[in-house]
Formats: sequence, structure tokens, C-alpha cells
Amino acid sequence: MSDTALAPTEVLGAPPMCTTYAEVTELRSRDPQAIGRALAARRRRPAFLPQDGRLMLVAADHPARGALSAQGRPTAMASRTDMLDRLRTALARPGVDGLLATADIAEDLLLLGALEDKVVVASMNRGGLAGASFELDDRMTGYDVAGVIAARFEAAKMLNRIDLDDAGTVAMLETAGRTISELARAGIVMMLEPFLSRRVDGRVVNDLSPDGVIKSVHIAQGLGATSAYTWLKLPVVAEMERVMDATTLPTLLLGGDPSRRPEETYASWRDALALPAVRGLVIGRTLLYPPDDDVAAAVDTATALVH
Repeated sequence: MSDTALAPTEVLGAPPMCTTYAEVTELRSRDPQAIGRALAARRRRPAFLPQDGRLMLVAADHPARGALSAQGRPTAMASRTDMLDRLRTALARPGVDGLLATADIAEDLLLLGALEDKVVVASMNRGGLAGASFELDDRMTGYDVAGVIAARFEAAKMLNRIDLDDAGTVAMLETAGRTISELARAGIVMMLEPFLSRRVDGRVVNDLSPDGVIKSVHIAQGLGATSAYTWLKLPVVAEMERVMDATTLPTLLLGGDPSRRPEETYASWRDALALPAVRGLVIGRTLLYPPDDDVAAAVDTATALVH
């Protein structure tokens, strides 16, 4: 295939695997139904969890909230092709189990053949744009329940920012509860990412104190008609043993955008991963945009901690 065109049989036949970004754009323009065919044909893993019961996932849903910064670089994620290069490198490393992303990124990687035998977690509510006056209005602007089921993805994820001074929080909680129930009836895992949040001088700040995280855990794990398929996605904070004593739900740790040195970050992950309810990591910017830009080395270090 050339960089600018696909042969007719490749456009109209079985779902093709693109090798260049130009081919992805060409296929999207000529044959958008190819995405559905590729989803149906995607080789899925036989089980959500590998044999060791732990998951290493790469997150890539920040851009959909307008959050493009990483490691102090305000526009680090502005280039989609550069981001896809980094994601393809990360997903190809041994021990990386899958991806958490919005549809645009997941489908690009799907067409590039990067999601075979991977767990895919669909990011659902991206409406609370970073820095907006409505930032805490975390509406469902990404995947919906029907979309997650149709894509045959293994899990979905929701951000749950709880502001006790914002009356709009209850609408988010109601939506979250209904979504959890609907996905559970379809046998699909839901990962909840709760925070107690508030505005300080107009800026949304998450409460990362142990007590703040514990309170957010208790609110989130009570959502829905069943918790059978509910997982948590929590930050690594002080007193993680006490934090994890607040739940019996399987939990993955998130990495955020750290300001400290990588070795300190990895040490905090290592300690938290030793706790029984912690089942792995969901890391995005920390691994995709490491200070030295060596994505493979950063991913390998994190994967060694998990598996």
C-alpha cells in the first residue's frame, strides 16, 4: 500500500491493518465501516486478567478533556501522530496488557493493528474540559453503554469528581450509578476514578489526602445496582495501606503527571502494588512522556513492578 491510497479490495474487503497514518486517514475517508469490521475481527484475550491476576494498562484519554500537558510541557500531547508512535511503542512492550482511551485513539490503534490480544477500556465521560468554568460537569461525551458493548471491549472507565459544594455532582452520581448497572448486566467491568474535588481560586483541585481519597472510595463503591463488575482506579497517596483498607474492590493505581523524580514515583508504585487489593497500574503521561523520552524503558520499568 502507498501512503496516499488503498487498493479497492483493501477498502471494501476484510478489515485492513494500516501501516502508515496516511493510510488510516484514507481508510477513514473511503470506508468508515472498516472500523466496525475491525472491531468485530479484533483478536480478544481469552480472559480479562492474565494468570498472575494483575494488569498493566496504558492510558490515553487526557486529550479529550483538552489536557495536553505532560512533564511540564504544555503541548506535549498536541501531535496525534507522535502520541500514537508512543502508544504503539508502549503497547508492543512485553507485559503491557492493554489500553484505556477514547474512541478516536482506540480506533486509530485498532486500524494500525496495535490492539490484538489486548484489554481495551473505553473512556466514557470527558465533558469536564480542563480549565473550563464547567470543568466539574463530567458529562458522557465519549463512549456510551451501547458503544462499549458494540465494540466488544473488556471494560469502561468513568471519572467521578465529587464536589460537595456543587449541586451538579448528584447528576453525575446518578448517571454513574445507572451506567454501572447497565454495563454490569452486560458483564462488562466498570473502572471508577473517584476524587473529592473543589474549586480553589477558580481552579479545580482534587483532595489527595488519605481521608479525602477514602471518602471518595466509599461514595464511588456504593454506586449502581450491583458492584459485581466494579473496579476502582485510585491515585497513589500517603498512607496507602489505610486507603486500601476502605475497599474490597479490585483496584488499579493511576500515575497522574508527576513532578517528582521518576525513581521516587516508581518506588511509591512498588510499595502500593504490594497491597492485596491493588491489581496493577493504569499509567499514561508518566510513561508516554518520560523526562528522557525513552518510552520503552519507562514502560518496561513499570511492567516489571506489576508482573
